[in-house]
Amino acid sequence: MKDFMTAVMLLSGAVLMLLAGLGLFRMPDLFLRLQAAAKASSLGVGLLLGAAALGLGDVSVIARAVLGVAFVFVMTPVATLLIAQAAFRAGLPLWERTHQNDLEEHHPAGGPYEPRLGPDGED
Repeated sequence: MKDFMTAVMLLSGAVLMLLAGLGLFRMPDLFLRLQAAAKASSLGVGLLLGAAALGLGDVSVIARAVLGVAFVFVMTPVATLLIAQAAFRAGLPLWERTHQNDLEEHHPAGGPYEPRLGPDGED
């Protein structure tokens, strides 16, 4: 039963990683590509590391897998958000069929980021 669960987790993780790779090629702009790559690859890495932990069963492997999954699940959303914000501030255009732009109120033209300075010259 353990081997079957390991195989299912490996196959599921590999399929999700494949979908993440396909999302990088199929999506029309950087923002949608980031979303596809971040979500699918995070879950794919989690399943692959979980399969390694389940299949090997050693305490040190399980601890490393848990730490690896925790690191990926914490860092991937943060990195994706920072990359998307930097791209938006650099003026990268959104896909023409994008209907909602949550950052538009802060940067109406979607153009380069210009920090707004206070009266004393600080941010």
